Amino acid sequence: MPISSRPTPSLVSAALLALCACSHAAPRGESPPFQIEEASVAQLQAAMAVGVLTSRELTQHYLDRIARYDKAGPKLNAFLLLNPRALAEADALDQERARKGARGPLHGIPVVLKDNMNTKDLPTTGGSIAFAGAQPQEDAFVVAKLRQAGAVLLGKGNLHELARAGTTVSSLGGQTLNPYDLARTPGGSSGGPAAAVAANMAAVSLGSDTVNSIRSPASACDLVGLRPTRGLVSRSGIIPAALTQDMAGPITRTVADAAAVLEAIQGFDPKDGTTDAVRGKDLPDYAASLDKSGLRGARIGVLRSFFGQKPEHAEVNRVTDAAIARMKELGAEPVELPLPLNVDQLIATMDVQKWESKTQIDAWLRDLGPGAPAIHTFDDWVASGKFDKTLEKGLRAAQPYDHPEQDPEYRERIGPRKAALVHQIQALLDDNKLDAIVYPHQKRLVVPIGESQTDRNGFLASITGFPAIVVPAGFSSGGVPIGVEFMGRFFAEPTLLKLAYAYEQGTQNRRPPASAP
Repeated sequence: MPISSRPTPSLVSAALLALCACSHAAPRGESPPFQIEEASVAQLQAAMAVGVLTSRELTQHYLDRIARYDKAGPKLNAFLLLNPRALAEADALDQERARKGARGPLHGIPVVLKDNMNTKDLPTTGGSIAFAGAQPQEDAFVVAKLRQAGAVLLGKGNLHELARAGTTVSSLGGQTLNPYDLARTPGGSSGGPAAAVAANMAAVSLGSDTVNSIRSPASACDLVGLRPTRGLVSRSGIIPAALTQDMAGPITRTVADAAAVLEAIQGFDPKDGTTDAVRGKDLPDYAASLDKSGLRGARIGVLRSFFGQKPEHAEVNRVTDAAIARMKELGAEPVELPLPLNVDQLIATMDVQKWESKTQIDAWLRDLGPGAPAIHTFDDWVASGKFDKTLEKGLRAAQPYDHPEQDPEYRERIGPRKAALVHQIQALLDDNKLDAIVYPHQKRLVVPIGESQTDRNGFLASITGFPAIVVPAGFSSGGVPIGVEFMGRFFAEPTLLKLAYAYEQGTQNRRPPASAP
């Protein structure tokens, strides 16, 4: 839906009927109560369009749930800070709606940001004590786009410190809990925003992904996580982990919500050269791709080498195989792929975080200008010891690389090896006439708190730049969520969203966590 458009009466009616159907029963003669929990962006927007709900009421509802479940009760610890102006922003957007109508699908919708995204009116810390109080002078590109779309910035979510690992623990924020199993992590590194959305403490969220970090918490928290094609969405104003691999994207409860967020944040940014790929181009209306019959006739490649072979992988394999069987029932044609890709070997030979971390963090600190913290360089940060212990090995490994472009191994990783892998995957898609490739996002369940997450498959999309989306596939016997990942061609987000939406609608695997009713 274009930013300037408004919900049509038919959409409003359909959305409100759906909401009433899932609401609690009301006494005879009274209207059914409006149930915000699990409502989609379209349903919330439709309710606001007819005056059943205001953005202020919606924002206050989420703030109340944050007080109940994030700071008390299970103490999920998803948020690092809340926006003290959130209610005022909601009021202003309600007044604008009354005068001129809605800007589009995200008008008045509260969103939580991962706290590595610059905000001109809130600190951006990366979850590190070393950078507490760091105040950017302007918004990240994606944050500015969300504001333009009319979103309410609810707050900043906890993350694995500076997005450097996969269990969402930071020196500033501590450990975020998985709302489905409080003894487990929410995945990472975007686990705070994911836990917030999973527990209905925000409508939608925005995360970043260097290796797995949008899709891992989506898989672990029964959510949808979309890593866009490299070049579709700008990374400027986001604390870098490795710009060769970094990407921003939505983490939401539904595929349609992910489509709405993606449409708002995509586009050319002169500060990010990768977005030259979309400069001057008409970008898709992703809502038009959402087809319940979207799997009918689709050829889906099953990347069997990304399935685990150990006993601890059995639960994930069971759920993923059932998901593929369901795709077939919904009209897809699964195609077994013999390609023997080993994700651990890919990471060992192609990951570039060690080379890029130091110079890129130094650049981010310089760009903060007068809002910079007392620590001004990567080396100063390492020397201070002000970081979670899970970061130390990686930070020290990055220290020697003042000029990574001079290292032949780095040039090989970002040049010939990457090009060869991209060609191999493109040929795999073309030769088999595939619409997408599918595999479990991670081979084993999300780990208990205190363990490091292993056996994740997201690196293939991260290093090649192909788009990928994770959708809920089901649960382990103990109730731990498991996600399945679709990966497609460059700029094939409409196809991926179509496939994911059809699977989502044909399974209805999403369910809220018992810890935050």
